[in-house]
Amino acid sequence: MSEKHQDRRRFIQRSAQVSAVAVAAPYVHTSRAAGSLSIGFWDHWVPGANQATTDLAKEWAAKEKVDIKIDYITSQGNKNLLTIAAEAQAKSGHDILAFPTWQPADQAKLLEPVDDIMGDLIKEHGAVNGTVEYLGKVGGRWVVVPATAGSQIKGPCSRADLLKQHAGIDIKAMYAPGGPPKADGWNMESFLKAAEACHKAGVPFGIGYGQTSDSVDSAGAFFQAFGATLVDGKGNITVKSDSVRQCLDYLKRLMAFLPADVPAWDDASNNKWLVSGKGSLIMNPPSAWAVAKRDAPQIAEQLWTHGFPSGPKGRFAPFLPYFWGIWNFGKNKSAAKSLLRYLSTRQAAEKMVIASAGYDIPSFANLTTFKTWAEAGPPVGTLYHYPNPHNHQTLSIAASPAPPKIAVQIYTQGLMTKMAVRHFKGEAMDKTIGWAASELEGFMRT
Repeated sequence: MSEKHQDRRRFIQRSAQVSAVAVAAPYVHTSRAAGSLSIGFWDHWVPGANQATTDLAKEWAAKEKVDIKIDYITSQGNKNLLTIAAEAQAKSGHDILAFPTWQPADQAKLLEPVDDIMGDLIKEHGAVNGTVEYLGKVGGRWVVVPATAGSQIKGPCSRADLLKQHAGIDIKAMYAPGGPPKADGWNMESFLKAAEACHKAGVPFGIGYGQTSDSVDSAGAFFQAFGATLVDGKGNITVKSDSVRQCLDYLKRLMAFLPADVPAWDDASNNKWLVSGKGSLIMNPPSAWAVAKRDAPQIAEQLWTHGFPSGPKGRFAPFLPYFWGIWNFGKNKSAAKSLLRYLSTRQAAEKMVIASAGYDIPSFANLTTFKTWAEAGPPVGTLYHYPNPHNHQTLSIAASPAPPKIAVQIYTQGLMTKMAVRHFKGEAMDKTIGWAASELEGFMRT
């Protein structure tokens, strides 16, 4: 064989080897990850939490030699939603944006697929919960990466002393730190009896029935615990069911033991109710506890975050994930993917959890046991069960499993809380359900 042919053969062999490695290997940083990158993060409620995200992004940028520009966009006044809509229309703006709950499905056609990132992260950190997949995977592909910052569970936060004194429930023993809960007796009937007892004692549960997120999320968990779906996963209206009737009947009984003005509550009302000392239980992430630590430490010392009561179809907890997405019209997709991988490492997730005082929850199964939740206090252990470390309840979002474009209308219109209030105020069950069916038919046409 001539020397020329040998050189050509060696070149082809080397090329084939390099190609095989490129196909098998995960994403590798290259010079393409240089340049500049513009990022719009969510402006966190918890003071100081933004700094951890900034530090992590700057660490990555220094290592990759990328110039970054970071904006923190508030959700107050829906400024984040307005920003997303404006950039989608203009097809210009940030390379990476933080997307709340329903936005990935709404903007899926303009988002860069991230199946490569998610495949690697799931292998490394374990599976994501079903709500994350329901919201972040569109048409069989991942269009966003679940963000640690902003993702939260809105489970019960109780005054342990008042539950024990007035309802005979030792919630700390039921949800003791360090192991799985012993909560078989924590069900809809025991929850209702506890609500009645605390109401009679003058310290009612504070569960809103307004049209804002906290109220809708709580109602959604009750509906799902009864298996009461309004629209199924195929888009069929299923509101006229025995399970919906059972749930409405239960909520009517429960509302009799809640403050009279709960139909008018917004997302601040339940926090204020608990911190004021007037209430014995709310549904919320640890923000109310954090405020109590600052403003009412004697109340904070009695607070305990724990699981939702179980219903006929199981135990559900409201979960609102945030996501990071890359616009498909972005100018530096390679760098954007590299940054999202960096922000999704175990070390990065833990830094965000620490900075948010345990408020933020990673969506991956193996990232729910950081020391922050076990050590936070007072009282120490109060947040241990907040991230669902023993998978004792299903993390869900109200209006699922309806197709997201229908579910978002059920959610934003507060259809479930409206149904509960109408029936509680004396409207006949059939009329309430008929009204809801009519509303759902209207959603289908939009």
